[in-house]
Amino acid sequence: MKYFLSIFAAIMLLSCAKKEATHHDEIKLFQYDLNVEFADATKSPLTEEDIKTFKTLEFFDIDENYNIEADFELTPNTPVFEMPTTTDRLPLYRKYGIARFTFNGEKIELSIYQNQQLMTTIDYAEHLFLPFNDNTNGTTTYGGGRYLDLEIPKEGSKKIRIDFNKAYNPYCAYNHTFSCPIPPAENNLTIAIPVGVKAYK
Repeated sequence: MKYFLSIFAAIMLLSCAKKEATHHDEIKLFQYDLNVEFADATKSPLTEEDIKTFKTLEFFDIDENYNIEADFELTPNTPVFEMPTTTDRLPLYRKYGIARFTFNGEKIELSIYQNQQLMTTIDYAEHLFLPFNDNTNGTTTYGGGRYLDLEIPKEGSKKIRIDFNKAYNPYCAYNHTFSCPIPPAENNLTIAIPVGVKAYK
């Protein structure tokens, strides 16, 4: 009996290790893709001067604890509104849903938005937008908050995956000529999110 239990335990450990490696690889690929984009002068948000010396963005260590499966509540019939940006531009958004989860004993609620122009395109028809502020802003991360790109959950699903390891800076963190949405106050977190992209130096 002990033999079979040992085999079972070994299989479970290998399974967990494989799962962790898969998530780690997923985030490494996310980081690699960002660096490729930033190094490409035709796509990079960096200034002409900065791109000459660009080598890599800085990232926090990957942490599985910040890969969260949150409860998800749709918010149908919410009004379309103009989201303030760092310029006079006012893109149209609608609150698509609310994500709720508990982290380190604290109950957290975040609003998730849908861009009304992007939703009409093929590439971004399933795209959702999660801008947020947290206690790392202005120190280890950009002072104006960070973003997460999400996808509309499958029909009938009451869960949504929020992986803060994929949190990235707005383009205006690198170049003031860009117009970037300002995270709504309802998405101001009172905790630190020490994962994702760090402030650019």
